[in-house]
Amino acid sequence: MRRLLVIAVALAAVTGAGAAARSGALDAERADVVAELRTMHASIDEAARRGDYLTGAIEVAEKEVQARDDVLEVRPGFAAEIAALRVALDRAQGHVDTSADRAAALSAQEAVLAERADPAVVANATATVHALAAKIDGDVASWAAAQRVRPGGQAWASSGPDGYARVRAALDRVGGAGIGLYESGSCAGGNTPACASSDGYIKYRADIAEWGEGRLNWAMAHELAHIYQFQVWGALNSSAAYDSMFGHDPEYLANCMAVVRGFPGSVGCDGDQQEWASGIWVGAVR
Repeated sequence: MRRLLVIAVALAAVTGAGAAARSGALDAERADVVAELRTMHASIDEAARRGDYLTGAIEVAEKEVQARDDVLEVRPGFAAEIAALRVALDRAQGHVDTSADRAAALSAQEAVLAERADPAVVANATATVHALAAKIDGDVASWAAAQRVRPGGQAWASSGPDGYARVRAALDRVGGAGIGLYESGSCAGGNTPACASSDGYIKYRADIAEWGEGRLNWAMAHELAHIYQFQVWGALNSSAAYDSMFGHDPEYLANCMAVVRGFPGSVGCDGDQQEWASGIWVGAVR
């Protein structure tokens, strides 16, 4: 009996040890499976994140490619306007001062060359160059008309050739080379020392030939400003900004335009007014 009990106890111990071993093996296997599942889930999550990243990157690249295509599509129009501007500049050579126009065109060209994404930048530059060409053509037409003011006659009377030469030099100095000029006492019946015609020429009263250089330069810059105003007269008088900033007063605007050119008179203007007035010199009404 005692022998049987010992055998039973030994058998139970062996059986328990085997069960424990199998349980430990199952736990280890279960842990391996859980670890593998976790690794698999991590790989799936990483793949999903990678897929989202690639999808986003593809969308960004497609948008960039489309933007470049849009820019390239409008560039030929800009090139055509540049070609037209060159023709206008050639016509103006020796007749009209185009230094400000050339600077504005160069700025527009640099903006187009640097742009890679926004076709609106190219479109705006194209419009600017088109306006510059039209302005130069208008300047040339005004110059041609001014040359017919006194065909074959003298441009001075009492001021004499020396007085005329002095006023002419002042007008050229402020950017009015090629603008017609002659002496006349008809500006407001002689009450105004100088005046500009919408036909593109300037008249001066004889006594201003004796003015100091600073005052004479300002007077010519002021009258030259009126010539440029006439070229955008319709748009100018329709501008709300012109009304709010200058009260629709062309004399005030002309004073400010002269300041922009570096020839201030007795009436100044603030920075915002100067910035706005500078646009009139290049045919832009904002």
